[in-house]
Amino acid sequence: MEDFKQGLRFKRVIDDDLEDLVEDDKVRKVVYCSGQVYYDLKAAREKRNIKDVAIVRVEQLAPFPFRSLRPMTTRFPNAETVWTQEEPKNAGAW
Repeated sequence: MEDFKQGLRFKRVIDDDLEDLVEDDKVRKVVYCSGQVYYDLKAAREKRNIKDVAIVRVEQLAPFPFRSLRPMTTRFPNAETVWTQEEPKNAGAW
C-alpha cells in the first residue's frame, strides 16, 4: 500500500533493489524484463546466491521509456545487457 500513497508517480523503469548487489562496475550482467517474469528471475538469483547480476524492470513498453532507461545504461559500465521474457520472441515485448 505504501506504493499507492498520494503524490507518488508511476515508474516507467524500476531499478534493481538488491541490497547487497556488488559495486556497479563489478556487475557482470543486467537483465531487463517486464511483467511477472521478474519474480521468477529474482527467486532464481536468490536461490543461487548471485550478487553480480542486476535485474531492471521495464514497466512501460509503449511508448518505450528511452529516457528513463538511460541512467541504467551508464550505471553498470562493464555489464553485458540482455532482455528476457516469458513469451516466444515473436509474441512478447521483444
